Amino acid sequence: MKIEQQLQKTLEASQKLNLVEHDRIVAFLKELAAQARSNTDLILDENKKDLERMDPEDTKYDRLKLTKERIEGIASDIENVAGLENPVGKILKETVRPNGLQIQKITVPFGVIGIIYEARPNVTFDVFALCLKSGNACVLKGGSDAIYSNTVIVSIIQQVLKQFNIDENTVTLLPAGREETNEMLRARAYIDLIIPRGSQGLINFVRDNATIPVIETGAGICHTYFDEFGDAEKGTEIIFNAKTRRPSVCNALDCLVIHSSRLNELPKFAEKLLEENVVIYADERSMPEISNVYPEDLLFEATEESFGTEFLSLKMSVKTVDSFEEAIKQINTHSSKHSEAIITEDNARIEIFRKVIDASSVYSNASTAFTDGAQFGLGAEIGISTQKLHARGPMALEELTSYKWIIEGNGQTRPK
Repeated sequence: MKIEQQLQKTLEASQKLNLVEHDRIVAFLKELAAQARSNTDLILDENKKDLERMDPEDTKYDRLKLTKERIEGIASDIENVAGLENPVGKILKETVRPNGLQIQKITVPFGVIGIIYEARPNVTFDVFALCLKSGNACVLKGGSDAIYSNTVIVSIIQQVLKQFNIDENTVTLLPAGREETNEMLRARAYIDLIIPRGSQGLINFVRDNATIPVIETGAGICHTYFDEFGDAEKGTEIIFNAKTRRPSVCNALDCLVIHSSRLNELPKFAEKLLEENVVIYADERSMPEISNVYPEDLLFEATEESFGTEFLSLKMSVKTVDSFEEAIKQINTHSSKHSEAIITEDNARIEIFRKVIDASSVYSNASTAFTDGAQFGLGAEIGISTQKLHARGPMALEELTSYKWIIEGNGQTRPK
């Protein structure tokens, strides 16, 4: 089937979805979670085919990999989404005009949402659940790295759609080729919104080539600033968690910015990071502080490229600053506007940091690893928006709706 024909079917399915009762969608999502669990072995078998084609040293390998535990987490997230309040049909504003017109502003689905993503098959389940709950059909364009995983997941979704008498074209998985990507990005007649999830290169390509509105998500160059008034015990655990919990995801720490008066704490931080063999790119001033406690094969001199890099692996840089103001400048210069953190016991500095750091999520005395839709109480997420129009930070149900005006009259006409 040609891409245009597929997209036409998805558009028609999105229109039918407006008439599906919310209770049926909730029941569908609960059954989908059950089917994800019961089909775990099948999903893992197909995922194994994808993993066999990727170098385990590739930074995307961990994102591609599914396990029984991860599938259980996915199923739980789907159930969480099912239990969330219906985001469609909310009255945002209402008024009665002097002429008797009754006007309401209500939330509505976008219609058809296109998602372009790389080697993360969990996204297939996550974004479909969020799109369906918010009344949207979706067009999925996964990368070739995850083609087996994505195909089996979509087939499971479509089987459950048929079971609930919902049009199976509510979800469409496009082939993994570049030409299909280009055609999708130009399909203004069929797709209302494009959301890319993946590397900065992917996001840049989508933004530069799409004729459809785009919400940028994904790329995270995350900093943690250890202030002169920071608590070293908190700092040790926060830095370790932010870097090592899941180094291949976008909320992982990339650069530790440290006040020069606290360089004496750096060996303590480094010894903790050594538990996971983190590679450190240290600047000229921090290098002497850790060179005696850190293995030579894991410690390198930082270059200018070490700052402003999303490593997506067990690597990080260290930048020394002489003032709070210099730390803020360093972060805002190299940030991707994703997640930034400060470790300090000075409440005044926390307030300033919150106001002047230009990022979607700003932390004080906590790990940036929490930037996640489920962790924010949103059920799951469709991505982390790093822009400022419409949505910012973890995007979930509310961000997948637009609104329309409903006007009820009784014969009113507007005078000339």
